[in-house]
Amino acid sequence: MDENFEKPVLIIGLLSMILIITADTINRYLITGLGLPNVLNINAWAGEVSRFIFIYISYFSMALGIKRRSNIRMDALYNVLPKRWQEAGWIAINLFFLFFTVIIFSKSVEIIQMQMDRMQLTPALRIPYYIPYMILPIGFGLMSIRLVVDLWKTAKAVPIKDTLICVAFTVISLLIFLNINLGATLVLFTSLIFFVVIGVPIAIALGLATVITIMNTDAISLRMVSQFAYSGIDKFPLLAIPFFVAAGVFMGAGGLSTRLLNVADEIIGGITGGYAIVTIATCMLFAAISGSGPATVAAIGAITIPAMIQRGYSASFATAIVAAAGAIGVMIPPSNPFIIYGVAAQQSVGRLFMAGIIPGILMGLLLMLVAYVISKKNGWKGSERKRSIKTLVKAIWDAKFALLVPFIILGGIYGGFMTPTEAGAVAAFYGLFVGVVIYRQLNWKTLPKALVDAAMISGVIMALMATATMFGYLMTVERIPNMIADAILSVSDNPVIILLIISAFLLFIGTFLEALAAIVILVPILLPIVVALDINLIHFGVIMVVNLAIGFVTPPVGVNLFVAMGISKVEFGPLVRAMIPFLLILLVGLLIIMYVPQLSMYLPDRL
Repeated sequence: MDENFEKPVLIIGLLSMILIITADTINRYLITGLGLPNVLNINAWAGEVSRFIFIYISYFSMALGIKRRSNIRMDALYNVLPKRWQEAGWIAINLFFLFFTVIIFSKSVEIIQMQMDRMQLTPALRIPYYIPYMILPIGFGLMSIRLVVDLWKTAKAVPIKDTLICVAFTVISLLIFLNINLGATLVLFTSLIFFVVIGVPIAIALGLATVITIMNTDAISLRMVSQFAYSGIDKFPLLAIPFFVAAGVFMGAGGLSTRLLNVADEIIGGITGGYAIVTIATCMLFAAISGSGPATVAAIGAITIPAMIQRGYSASFATAIVAAAGAIGVMIPPSNPFIIYGVAAQQSVGRLFMAGIIPGILMGLLLMLVAYVISKKNGWKGSERKRSIKTLVKAIWDAKFALLVPFIILGGIYGGFMTPTEAGAVAAFYGLFVGVVIYRQLNWKTLPKALVDAAMISGVIMALMATATMFGYLMTVERIPNMIADAILSVSDNPVIILLIISAFLLFIGTFLEALAAIVILVPILLPIVVALDINLIHFGVIMVVNLAIGFVTPPVGVNLFVAMGISKVEFGPLVRAMIPFLLILLVGLLIIMYVPQLSMYLPDRL
């Protein structure tokens, strides 16, 4: 099986979603708003169709992710294993994964049969519910096939002895967890930690721990797990994620990153440490498009790291500054972590976006201060060339299409014209139009790859959302969040101390768990504590995202570090040393944001 099986679905599906929601938005706020006839009646069915397409492409991208081995996982243990066991270890990982997909497949077939018997119809399209739900047996069946193919290839590439050892390890581990008598809570968390540590993708580790706990304790019906595989991502606000990801991908591929960089260089490129400060400013501008830390590092770092090294900056400093500035990518809206937190905590995504603006700018200014001090110490001056109002205006004019994106997104949301999801669709369509029609750097060769890349990134996130919903429901049934909340509150009821404890915990978690995974796992646990202390949930969302954003630059996960290292080829040791002053200033910023809630709440309170 090659990738051409899933790719057409991803390309056509994502493109269809962008066009449908954009057309719906135009129809809703322009055509209908002007009193013109609603010929297509698109408002009645656009949201429902887009949700169904979204769920289908999410599971198809998960299947393709198996072939590419691109799912988020903790690989600290994997990286220290001998090369022989690194490859053989995929046999055990894929067998655990296959155990999960086969169970979901079998239970989803039962759900389809039940729905065919009831023949319930969807509200807008009036089609039987089993049609959209068919993605469960199709998607998990396809994943199972991909896993079997990968297992076969891996088994042929490693010694038969290693294969048998990995199979025995998998079987024995499953038998232990299925039969051990520890109670639901211990089985759930022990199995989760075990699967995460050995390198099972985090999304699958969540689902697998849930399934094993249910089979061990009969806490709830196993069929509920399949139900949550669908309902966990059947949420209209989540469509904003693939849209904002696509907008960032289109903008990067369409050549807008260089134009943003030129604007920042015109404004501040001439001062001491100018190009370093320009890099931070450009990351802040790109953050207002992409909503992703690693995407910001990849798009801006590919341009600025070589340029800084050429201008005399040390390679480790150039790499560290891009990695640190990339963390701002999830603070300044649009932000994928804010969307996930908003859905998990049932808070307004729009208010969360507004809450992230001032903290994101604060973090950027603090990083600029450190960059200036280090550059002055090392004699790294700004680029000496003639700058004038004329050159600045020209740079702004060249970047006008990129600079308009934040106004489209934020102006549309806070002007009352669009929801965050609709703003994301319009931004993606705008980025597509600019890249294809105006700059013409997106074409029939590059566009399909951009669409597939965006769908793949979104699919990884949706896998986390689906299995975290299963995991969270089982925790709620077992009252685990309440027990943890009671334990923490028994230490102190002082919000200052509790926030410090929670932040220390989040910083620790962020060192080995990806931000989105941490949010979907921890929000149900931490929310009862925050509510009990009467801490504003919007402010807490900012605290949580900023904490986990720092995790982007702290090993062993430190995804921004590794993306930046891949560009500069600098060694890990010098990079970590260069990262220390930036990490310290990020922690200072975190404390300011945490204990001065007005920074987060000033803009949301004026909506």
